[in-house]
Amino acid sequence: MVAEIHSCDEIPTPALVLDSEVVRINIRRLADYATTKGLKVRPHTKTHKMRALAEMQLDAGASGITVAKVSEAEIISAPGSDVLLAYPPVGPSRAARLATLARDRTIRAAVDSLAAVNEVSSAAQSANTVVGLLVELDVGMGRTGVASPLATLPLVQAIDRAPNVRLDGIMVYPGHIWDPIERQDEPLRAVDILLEQTIDLWSQHGFAASIVSGGSTPTAYQSHLVPHLSEIRPGTYIFNDMNTVRGGFCLIANCAARLITTVISDAVAGQVVIDAGSKTLSNDLCLPAKDSGYGYVFEYPEAIVTRLSEEHGQLDVTSCEPRPVIGERLTIIPNHICPCLNLQDSVWWERSNESLELVCVDARGKIQ
Repeated sequence: MVAEIHSCDEIPTPALVLDSEVVRINIRRLADYATTKGLKVRPHTKTHKMRALAEMQLDAGASGITVAKVSEAEIISAPGSDVLLAYPPVGPSRAARLATLARDRTIRAAVDSLAAVNEVSSAAQSANTVVGLLVELDVGMGRTGVASPLATLPLVQAIDRAPNVRLDGIMVYPGHIWDPIERQDEPLRAVDILLEQTIDLWSQHGFAASIVSGGSTPTAYQSHLVPHLSEIRPGTYIFNDMNTVRGGFCLIANCAARLITTVISDAVAGQVVIDAGSKTLSNDLCLPAKDSGYGYVFEYPEAIVTRLSEEHGQLDVTSCEPRPVIGERLTIIPNHICPCLNLQDSVWWERSNESLELVCVDARGKIQ
């Protein structure tokens, strides 16, 4: 495959295209917001998995990066960088690799168990490094994180006693908040109350949280409603997707990633089939609009992507006039962009002059 072309019409499909100008606008907008609100940005790179985009975020003022897995950190981060593993560092291999990275990086990890504290401490002793730990508090997601401010205290005390680890603060993830922006005040206030209770409890026992890390893309521009936060970790904001559009958190114009596909069949009445299926778009439904199908067809808004098999996408076009024809190229904005990047070895980077460069998704498949 050629490394550079001059028009989207030349791209072999299906292909994911990133609009460089929209990416830059999205990065700058969040950076400017955070600056005005006195917040640091530590973007979650699991969305894009690309070194060049992490560098763009850092150049725009990000204080460090967030990763989901150690293998992402190994690929995306550079010596001297500041990295948060927002994932329980459980397992000998994960803890050992994390501790090794701390030899030339500032490495932090979120923990919600004594087992995780002990594993990281042991690995860091073996590597002769120090790893910073944030205690994760569940604020409503119900996934990871201890259940209450009081439940953080045994972990804080264990970190304080354990060798080769350092208590750096608190981590929360308000991923359960998908309310419209105008109705986020109350749920975000509830998050802040939990943080205040936790910080006060730590203070009573002689401990301090130098970092209070939170945030998500749906709540990103309302993060000031959680005054106890010191940094935010949104990921999807760099591209946006139909989750954020239909949730009311951005416009279609703010979506930097789009999938170029080709209509390959119209054999079934009222339907066309495209050459992109679950191996390209993923099977994620749109969280705010689960009956909207598996993506948004830019040229035919009335079309519904009704079904994805591995290599086929089936579109109901009965409400379209005119209808797509065989050989026509369609543009799909995915529901959830994060898994789509992990399904690509490479993507097309579209410059302002509309030329395109094929670039590698550096940490694609790095899930350990």
